[in-house]
Amino acid sequence: MSASPPTVLLLAAGRSARFRAASGGQDKLDALLHGRRVRDWTLAAAQASGLPWHVVERSHTAHLALPGMGDSIACGVAATRHATAWLVLPADLPLVQPDTLLQVAKALQAHTVVVPIWQGERGHPVGFAASCRPELLALTGDSGARAVVQHYGAHLLAVQDAGCVHDVDTPQALEEARQRLG
Repeated sequence: MSASPPTVLLLAAGRSARFRAASGGQDKLDALLHGRRVRDWTLAAAQASGLPWHVVERSHTAHLALPGMGDSIACGVAATRHATAWLVLPADLPLVQPDTLLQVAKALQAHTVVVPIWQGERGHPVGFAASCRPELLALTGDSGARAVVQHYGAHLLAVQDAGCVHDVDTPQALEEARQRLG
């Protein structure tokens, strides 16, 4: 890895609408998974990778009328202005492995945008080189960084980590995560 590794942007500012609707109002990031909150599992993976990290909280996007994932990414990039690159990681991926973050970070040395894939399915974290900064800062709404990925094209990186695609958007998905952690 280069002297300046990418910063992991842990996105924890979402409204959790699908999970709340299906669970009687509980926030998916605060849901317990083997005694720890979902978001804490994801943060632990970022910390275990040894990469620098920054958590984007609801308070960081509270000034916006209807903030979406794009707004969260833009806020995170703005808050980490000294970062050389970013790994965008939604906080609802509690099973993601630290090694996956490191693999994406390494691939980012040779590519502008890196997307991990597991068994043909695109996952997270999505890596963005410094050259993507202006487009990332301009993001708004709920489509995340899809337009940036399309603009630059993505290097698809095959990984052996189902956790990079297993989010917990529903109580059923949370139960599946519990079973996988066993």
